[in-house]
Amino acid sequence: MGAVMKAPALSRRELVWVALAALLWLAWSAGLRPLELPDEGRYVGVAWEGLRSGQWLVPLLNGEPFFHKPPLFYWITEASLTLFGSSALAARTAPLLGGWMAALSLWWLLRRWSGPALARVALMVLLAMPLTLLGSQYANLDMLVAGCVSATVCLAADALLRRQQGLPWQRVLVAAHAVAGLGVLAKGLIGFVLPGLIVMIWLAWRRRWRDLPVLFWPPGLLVMVAVASPWYVAMQMRFPEFLHFFFVVQHFERFSGGGFNNAMPFWFFPAVLLVASLPALPWLVLGHLGTRPRDREDDHGLLSLMGVWLVTVVVFFSLPQSKLVGYILPAVPPLAALVALAWQRLQPATPRMRLWGWVSLGLSAAVSVGAVIALTVSPLRTTRALAEDLRSQRHAGEPVFMLNRFDYDLPMYAGLDAPVWVQSDWDTEDPMARDNWRKELAETRHFSPTGENRHLVNEAAMLKAMCAAPVSWLVASTRDVPAHPWLTRVEPVSTHRGLSLWRLAPAQLPCGAQG
Repeated sequence: MGAVMKAPALSRRELVWVALAALLWLAWSAGLRPLELPDEGRYVGVAWEGLRSGQWLVPLLNGEPFFHKPPLFYWITEASLTLFGSSALAARTAPLLGGWMAALSLWWLLRRWSGPALARVALMVLLAMPLTLLGSQYANLDMLVAGCVSATVCLAADALLRRQQGLPWQRVLVAAHAVAGLGVLAKGLIGFVLPGLIVMIWLAWRRRWRDLPVLFWPPGLLVMVAVASPWYVAMQMRFPEFLHFFFVVQHFERFSGGGFNNAMPFWFFPAVLLVASLPALPWLVLGHLGTRPRDREDDHGLLSLMGVWLVTVVVFFSLPQSKLVGYILPAVPPLAALVALAWQRLQPATPRMRLWGWVSLGLSAAVSVGAVIALTVSPLRTTRALAEDLRSQRHAGEPVFMLNRFDYDLPMYAGLDAPVWVQSDWDTEDPMARDNWRKELAETRHFSPTGENRHLVNEAAMLKAMCAAPVSWLVASTRDVPAHPWLTRVEPVSTHRGLSLWRLAPAQLPCGAQG
């Protein structure tokens, strides 16, 4: 961005130090707090099911096929849990890799085409932003797909710039398509639609019409298909309704329709970025809006790329009614680059302005660290303590039941060797009426070989199964106990955060009433 320049050659030592520093910053606190419910527990729980069952190809939720998301997150998490054990840090490997990929790809692109100074500042700004640190330590798919999108955009832009300069570009473009294929395995069509949209709008903005066909270079497309398609083909061959459910229901209906959680107004994501980047806002205003037009010359087109990237992501995710904070993570790298450019433009100013630049960077990092510490000291929803009590006292083969709830993280923390029996009013209440845990469990029945999930039971079936076992374990909220008189007569083994655990023998249950 700025005058045409040739960046100094990248040494292996520089690459190693940058990569190591970025990884250490993102990972140092990732294992401090327990998994948060529902999202972290859900996705890590699916990965745990893969380890427990030995079934790595079909994602399982409590023993049944679960096709809300593709498998890349689960595969990475299963590998990490296998290598490093059932820890929170191991469970967060996938988002850590996503954040790391986003940071390194942005740094690499800027270093090559704008020089080491701007690349370092952009990397520091990106790593200091609260959304980057928190997103990289939150075990869901958002940061993983943000990393794939960021790397695809940066690789594609580098390939196009290389081609314009008469340099070898084919391998870089193949790499861009390969990462786009990983993005499809991370979260479906968005893995190539979003980065493709960003790059095409960028080329159109610069009137580089003749470069548009390069994005559809056949060898690259073949690589993307080879990476992304085998799993989808395998699932469709095994489950005839898979493609309709995954793409129509989970993609198009979720994007265009209502009835899903977290309905937010159109301005939600601009507000999130505004609040999350407050220390950097003065530099954006002073460095860009306060710059004379002739100082905005962008010889490589990277300034316009960052602007198009930022706006495209914000608009794209603002269209659906359902909005979660993590969806906006692909917009954070270009925002960091724009802040870094603004800061660079202001560097010749007074020492006081330079000092305030470093102060704003420090404030942003302090907010990030403070948020991590706050979540560690006061975790939100988790069953870790209760699950550890269950793990220490339960013997193999003893069934576990949940009363009108399903805590996604409990099977992993308790090391369960079989699915949990989940009691609810499955037949008298429509589980599809609300977008919650009941709907997710009920949807697995569509892909069960028998068309039903035998672990979803009413109270009578639960008591019958408990009476048939020498010892059973029950997890329930303390507020639900009065509705079950037979449970009020038994003292729980432990209680944590309003959740209780019981060890039950048939003599403590109304087994005679079950016939």
